Amino acid sequence: MKMNTDRFNLTVDEYLAETNVLYYLNDAVTQLLEHKDEYTQFGVVRYFAEYFTSVKNGNHVLFREFSYIKATSHNRESFIHIFWKCFRQIGKNGDLLAMAEYSSLLQLLCPDFPTEMVQNAARIVLTEDATDCLMSFSDFIYSFQIQLFFEEFVESVSVIYQDLLSGKSPNTVIVPTSTSVEQLSSAVNEEPDAQGGVDSSIFCECIEGLCERFKHKFPSTVAVKEILESSQRVSFYGFLMALAKHEGVNQDIGALPNKSDLLIDPEMDQELERLIAQVAISPTSNNSSSSAAGQKETSKKASPRKSLHQRKRIEMESDGSTEETDSSEN
Repeated sequence: MKMNTDRFNLTVDEYLAETNVLYYLNDAVTQLLEHKDEYTQFGVVRYFAEYFTSVKNGNHVLFREFSYIKATSHNRESFIHIFWKCFRQIGKNGDLLAMAEYSSLLQLLCPDFPTEMVQNAARIVLTEDATDCLMSFSDFIYSFQIQLFFEEFVESVSVIYQDLLSGKSPNTVIVPTSTSVEQLSSAVNEEPDAQGGVDSSIFCECIEGLCERFKHKFPSTVAVKEILESSQRVSFYGFLMALAKHEGVNQDIGALPNKSDLLIDPEMDQELERLIAQVAISPTSNNSSSSAAGQKETSKKASPRKSLHQRKRIEMESDGSTEETDSSEN
């Protein structure tokens, strides 16, 4: 969890607002009350320690509801990072997947993850409503990052873009409701002049005005200007794709490495090589280890924050299982 280097100069209220401490504390208490019979027997102090350690490490979002994932920018960043860690092997294999397949992968980590958000991410890649087309992992994940992390910004920009296409005055910026966003998303795709785009300089001025009063996360205005100053006209999805490819925007979010390093994870690769070597050297000990692990799991059935431990194992297994399959196929 990234911290502001000037946090010691913040007031108490500013610090609490920036770190969302009260939100996490409220969630921790809610979880404790819902599972108090399980957690209290191991100690409340230990429970809170494990909860906030998981928040710091970023694995607290695994298997949580979508409303929790989008509640804070740290949660969104953590979910994007975990999605990359779990399924980067798809990119290493060069596999192309359809929108529905990416949606299924996301729902493995968040059962109620909305299909609509995956569709919107796919539209950024495909620049059209062709959800049955195949996409590479790298194209999808950077577009998905923009759609999830800057969701409110993307919604507001879609309002501005539609107003410009319709010839309306963009001076008044409207923050849309979820219903109006669905209608606008459809309108942007169906608009006959959408492919021609809008004037980039006017679009840039409108977005700058939005950012001045915006309460949610948004890309740096420097990156926005850099993108829009590169051409005279721009389409809505062309602008979003440029944001997805912008290395500065990606670094500001902090969830994913640069595209050149997207499929590289030395620590995970070393861990997998170590595990494979252990299995190859001593297959019998592996069986006994599995039995011992099963007994250990049974003895820890009521461990506080059980899901936190499971999240760490799932993250490892999700990344490692495909690699072992590839090894056997080869």
